[in-house]
Amino acid sequence: MVGDGEPGFVDGLGEQARLDHPQGLAFDAVSETLFVADEPNHAIRAIDLASGQVTTVAGTGEQGYDRLSRGPGQEVSLSSPWDLALIDQRLWITMAGTHQLWALDLATGHVGVAAGTGAESIHDGPLQEATFAQPSGLSVRDGVLYVADSESSAVRSVDPATDQVRRLVGRGLFDFGDIDGVAGQARLQHPLGVAATLEDRATLIFVADTYNDKLKRLDPGTRQITSWAGGEAGHEDGDLGTARFWEPSGLSLAGSRLYVADTNNHAVRLVDLDAGRVRTLEIMGV
Repeated sequence: MVGDGEPGFVDGLGEQARLDHPQGLAFDAVSETLFVADEPNHAIRAIDLASGQVTTVAGTGEQGYDRLSRGPGQEVSLSSPWDLALIDQRLWITMAGTHQLWALDLATGHVGVAAGTGAESIHDGPLQEATFAQPSGLSVRDGVLYVADSESSAVRSVDPATDQVRRLVGRGLFDFGDIDGVAGQARLQHPLGVAATLEDRATLIFVADTYNDKLKRLDPGTRQITSWAGGEAGHEDGDLGTARFWEPSGLSLAGSRLYVADTNNHAVRLVDLDAGRVRTLEIMGV
């Protein structure tokens, strides 16, 4: 167990440590380290799973506003880090507070801006020239990052290898709704979570369309997005057509199971992709 249940900003061993409303996670299997986006503390924390030791690897505990900052992780102030994804030894961070993506080099310990000018908008192009609007959920597949760009109700792809940011669905800061379709014709409403997987040898992205109380499926190749589960606020288990969610946010895939942070239901839901059914996960005490 890490933390004692009380919010705070304290490094240490196990229950001696404190975090505050932790958000996204990324696991480094090589070092057996779990990285945590500690959003209200404006910090990235690292949990050594072997020892239970918690350390701060980026952030000072104070919110930063510099959109060009780079340097040693513990000396640079972050701004509402929301989610994390690991590519090799580079930990990518959706920095919702500055409308950017940052990256922490795990080899050097340095952190800095990796994509986005800091302007709140939805421009595609080279990483350093593109703009985002409160990027939140983050997922990676084959070296490409997929971003829930919440304030623009969009999903973006970020390809460091080609130095390109691309809009997959969404149009602008004030273009939102609940419309299935292709690219700019489709509408989402404040998506907070994405999870990329492989289906029929092609990438598929699950999207938590948060304010529409839905889960959707996005084909990044065709840029077609379709409603998949949910549609009215509620808490109902069952098949995909009858299941109900209430502002789903975080998503995580494990094989054929999709875990959903069903925020306003204060529940974790499990979607069995093979069976096409949703159930509420029961957490058994030990």
